[in-house]
Amino acid sequence: MATSKNIESYEKGYIPVGDGHELYYELYGNPKGIPVLFLHGGPGAGFSDSDKDFFDKRRYNVLFFDQRGTSRSLPFGSVENNTTQYLVKDINLIMDQLGFEKAYVFGGSWGSTLALVYAIHHPERVLGLILRGVWLANEYGIEHYIGGGIKEFFPDVWNRFADLVKQGEKPVDYYLKQMLSKDTKVSDRYAYEWARYEMSFYTIRKIEETDDLLDTLSYKSMAILEAYYIKNRCFLSEDFIMKNVDKIKDIKTTIVQGRFDFICPPVQAFRLHGGLNNSTLNITTAGHSSSDPENKKKLKSEMRRITG
Repeated sequence: MATSKNIESYEKGYIPVGDGHELYYELYGNPKGIPVLFLHGGPGAGFSDSDKDFFDKRRYNVLFFDQRGTSRSLPFGSVENNTTQYLVKDINLIMDQLGFEKAYVFGGSWGSTLALVYAIHHPERVLGLILRGVWLANEYGIEHYIGGGIKEFFPDVWNRFADLVKQGEKPVDYYLKQMLSKDTKVSDRYAYEWARYEMSFYTIRKIEETDDLLDTLSYKSMAILEAYYIKNRCFLSEDFIMKNVDKIKDIKTTIVQGRFDFICPPVQAFRLHGGLNNSTLNITTAGHSSSDPENKKKLKSEMRRITG
């Protein structure tokens, strides 16, 4: 995704959050601007300079950080003391340390999940939600993504992914075990194949561009942490978000959802929208990626509108 040249953050560093973890963060934009918390996807994908493209640096004060075990945060790829509940705690800690009393929360894919879970626990700190590619982290979403639902649309991609699983083993468990292997060649191969699986239907672009997409993110930490979180059902009780949606029903929310999102099927965005009183649902001719042209355009215009 093309980015503007003026992407330098005005502050960056590490914040210890306990349990052996240090989170890498950046502050971007206007220190006196509208506060925004950016939550990256994955889990484990990290944020990149291209994510700054959604924000007018004169208007917004944006807090970016890599979640536990992700990208530049330390230790890399760690699954120790790494759960959704820890991430919620981290958000409060990092916001407190950096002077963010309240913020608009911007998150896509897993970032939308974490944004919703955070808002359920701390609605008093959320000015509004900007969500893309809604993933409710429920049984339906998990089974669609990694239980074989994808093979209905991408049988070739599914077969490549599934053929590396030992007979009788569950794909998530087997991939995670291989990715945590001390044999670097084994670990790297399975992390690459996990990430390639997702990137093959991440966007409406050609599958042949998958390797280019992998170059834009920390795919090894994403692969490890995605498998780890999915194995543990994201550390949430079944349908946690929708069972608690009343706690956030009046928070100003906008949803941007690709009609051709094969990772997070649109039905989940419609379901969430139906449970909210103050929500706008925008269906785009796009896939899952925030860089698909219609998603990017709508996210930028909705960002302006909801913070207006």
